Order: sequence, then structure tokens, then C-alpha cells
Amino acid sequence: MNALLIAVLTLIVYFFAYRYYARFIGTRVLTLDPVRRTPAHEFEDGVDFVPTNRIILFGHHFASIAGLGPILGPAIAVIWGWLPAVLWILLGSIFLGCVHDMSTIFISLRNRGRSIGDVTRTLVGPRARLLFLILIFFTLSLVMGTFVRIIATLFTDAFHPESVLPVFTLVFLAVVVGVLVYRHGARIAPVTIVALVIMFFTIWLGIRVPITGVGQSHWVYILITYAYIASVLPVWLLLQPRDYLNAYQLVIGMVLMYAGLFVFHPSISAPPVNHAPSGAPSLFPFLFITVACGAISGFHNLVATGTTSKQLAVEPDARSIGYGAMLAEGALAMVVVLACTSGVTRTEWYGHYESWQAASGLGAKMEAFVQGAGNFISKIGIPLGLAKSFIVVMAVGFAMTTLDSGTRLLRYNLEEIGESLRIKPLTNRFLAAFVAILGISYFGLMTVKGKPVGLTLWELFGTTNQILAALGLLAVSLFLYRMGKPIRYTLIPMIIMMIITVTAMILKLRANFNSRHWTLLVIGAIILILVAWLVVESIIAFRRHANGTDGAA
Repeated sequence: MNALLIAVLTLIVYFFAYRYYARFIGTRVLTLDPVRRTPAHEFEDGVDFVPTNRIILFGHHFASIAGLGPILGPAIAVIWGWLPAVLWILLGSIFLGCVHDMSTIFISLRNRGRSIGDVTRTLVGPRARLLFLILIFFTLSLVMGTFVRIIATLFTDAFHPESVLPVFTLVFLAVVVGVLVYRHGARIAPVTIVALVIMFFTIWLGIRVPITGVGQSHWVYILITYAYIASVLPVWLLLQPRDYLNAYQLVIGMVLMYAGLFVFHPSISAPPVNHAPSGAPSLFPFLFITVACGAISGFHNLVATGTTSKQLAVEPDARSIGYGAMLAEGALAMVVVLACTSGVTRTEWYGHYESWQAASGLGAKMEAFVQGAGNFISKIGIPLGLAKSFIVVMAVGFAMTTLDSGTRLLRYNLEEIGESLRIKPLTNRFLAAFVAILGISYFGLMTVKGKPVGLTLWELFGTTNQILAALGLLAVSLFLYRMGKPIRYTLIPMIIMMIITVTAMILKLRANFNSRHWTLLVIGAIILILVAWLVVESIIAFRRHANGTDGAA
């Protein structure tokens, strides 16, 4: 099979999905209203609620949801062969992920810009809201703590110290862009061009002046400090312009990779289906857990309802930002699959994916993608070394965007927990951010038997993340049901995700019991109980509305 054919078919199918299915969902199911006042205007405060240009907000949203997820997940999922990953990314993104992202933005817009956990109070009840918020706190603390560890590792001398200079230069550029645009009324186009030129210059400079000699633990503390500052600053000053610039970096990277693929048009070296890779779990359900970002991801509803809905200028922008950004992430995940399966030789592919243990390490995941993507870009005349360095900076930079966005979302989550439990000090953004950092630090710094807690618990994240996606779709379905709108377009994807995730969690619990991993067993069981409780509460809420006893209009 030629990789170019898959790339072309993907882009064509995505074009028609956005033009027709996204429009149908937006107009006939969600009924996005162009004249309805959004929370960004209604509660504008210059810190979190800021009406934002659609292009800038697309950049922020895309950068926040992308991160390392659509790179690391597909880069390991191809161990089961290229065909299952391609089909899941293609169909999952169109009918599950895109609908999930756009519809969760919508329900936040119609609920004063509140987060998905907070909206649950209105839809299901205060008890369900608290359960959802606790589940979100655990998930975000775990993933952000682990991301701190991963980024710190990538910055060290053993991996990619050349990425340090361009990644932190982008932080400085973001602040400058934010001040120029929002405080001095500078035109966005020329400011963007200058910032991008500087950004790409520092990639070249980083290769020649790598920042070496800094240990992993020092990077962890630096990143935790950065995450705290980023989470309390006004969104227009750092988070929004940083994600906006990072999105250009990713889009340019994707264009270069696809251009190289069009020139190179290699045959796929990996098998279409690899039925029994050594040491790997079963394809079902674990392929659908491994490839989250790129198909559907619960983390997206935290971004959609945590920051994006607070910046949406008009409701119809939910289509281009929610559905459109998810398609863009699917396109990224697809080119990662192609880079890992056709950008390398068959011998190199089997070297990376000879067993589950070989494919699951950070180095193996990154190297397979960096090598393949670098080979694609080099086919259009860019030196291989520079191409690979650009790919590394792109990947690490997007891990940073996930870190600062995720910490801000965790701050929001804690403020809502403080409100729910009537703990007034926790509603202060500076204290909530500090508590968020404590949670992140636990998973990023603490070790058990010499192994980081976050990495020990990481195997629970994939399943928990997809459970959040199922719960997000459940909340949307309940909201649409109360509005008298059709719910099959969200309810069927919810059922699919619930079956996948519950099956995966039960299998994980059995494996942890057999291997005597008691910590994983206990935490996994608690998560499963919380999810079952939320589902029962939601079913009761559906029945209350059907019987006309919930007070809904």
C-alpha cells in the first residue's frame, strides 16, 4: 500500500466531513446561534473571559488539545499494524472526536462558560458534579505531573537539549505578542510574521547552542514554576498567544510532512495487521485506548469547556474550532502513523516494534516518529538533521502547551471544588493554582521503589482519559434530551466509548490483581466505581426528565 494514497483519501474525507457532517451537527442538532451572546462577552473580565478572534482561538484550542498525545499514541499503536490505526483515526475523529469536542463547547456556551464538571450539577445533580470534579482532578494531576517528567527528560543531554532554546524563546515571544496586540493594538499579521521568523531562527540556533548540563530534577522544578505562573496570568498575556504561535509551528510542520510525503510517496513497510505482537495486550480494546488524541480524547472536553468556551466570540465558531481543530489533530495523527510505517525501512520498523516493551519506551516512540517525519521533510530539500530538529522542537513545544493549559484547567477545577464544598479560600485563583501545583508535583516528583509515581500510574491515564470522553458525551446527550433535540449522534458514540473503556479497565484490574500491583488495582477500582456511580446518576436524571420531575424547561 502506498502511503500517499492514504494521505490523499484522509484529506478528501475530512474535507467532506467538515463541509457536510459538521454543518449538520452544528445547525440541526446543536442549533448554534450567531446572534446569541456568548459567555466571553457576558462575563468579560480580561483574565479568563476574553472574546477572541476565531483564528487566534483556533490556534490556542488546537495547541492545547494536541500536545504529545496525537504523536505518542499513534507512534505506539502501529505495533498492531497500520490498518487498525488508520481506520480508528479516520472514523473515530469524524463521528466521535469531532462531535464530542464541538458539542462540549456548545453545552458550556449554554451554561455560562462553566466547565464540563460544573455543568454536571445542572444536568444530573450536585453529588454527580462533585464526583466528576474529583475524577477530573485526579486525571489532570496525573497527566500534568507525568508531562513535567517527560518534558524534563526530553530537555536533558541524553535526548534533545537543542530544543530548550527555541521552546523557551517562544514563551518570551508569546508575552511580547500578547502585549503588542491586546495593549497596543498592533496588527496581528505583521506581528505574527516577525514572531515566526524569530521562532524558526531559534530552532537553527538551538542546534548550534544546545542548553546542556542541566539535570532532569532541575528541569522538573523549572517547569513546575513555569506552570504556576502560566496558570494565573491573564489568558491574553501568555497562554493564548503562545498556543497561537505554536499552532503555526505545528501547521507548518504538518504541511512540510505532507509535502514530503507527496514527493516521496513511499510504500508502507509495516504489515497491515500484526495480530500478536510480543508482549502486547489485545488489539481490542487497547488500540482505542492507545490512540486517544487523534480519534477522541476526554482531555479535549476539559479544554473545550475550561478555556475555549470562555473565549468564543460567536456560537458558530464552535464548528470551526471544535470540529475543525479535531480534524486537524486527526490529520496530524494520520501523518504520524504514516511516518512510523513508511518513513522508515522494514528493518527499522521491526527494530522499533519487535515487542511491546521495545515500542513502549519514550525513546522508541519519539525516535520512530522523528526518523520517519524527518525523512519525509528531507525529500523537499531540507537537510535531514535540521528537519529532525524541527520535528523534535515541534513535539516538545506542544508538550509545553499541554502543560500550561492543563495546569490552568486544574486551577479552574479546584476553584469549582472549593465552591462545591464551600471552601472559600480555594476559590482564589492564586491559592487554587498553588494546590494544583502540589498535585502535579506529587505525580512529577514522588517515587516508589525508585520509579516516578506518575509513570507508575500512567497506564491508568489512557483508560481514564477515554472514560472522560464517554462521560462528556453522556452530559451532552442529557443536555440535548432536555432541549428536545436528537441525541443519537452523541448517545451512540457515548455507548461505544463506554463499552471500550469499561472493558479496558476491567482487563487492567484483572492484570493488576494477578501481578499484585495493589496501588494500580485500588486506584483503578475507585475510578471504575466513580464512573458507575455517575452513569447511574445520569440514568436517574434521564428518567426524571422523562417523567417531568426535574424542573427543566
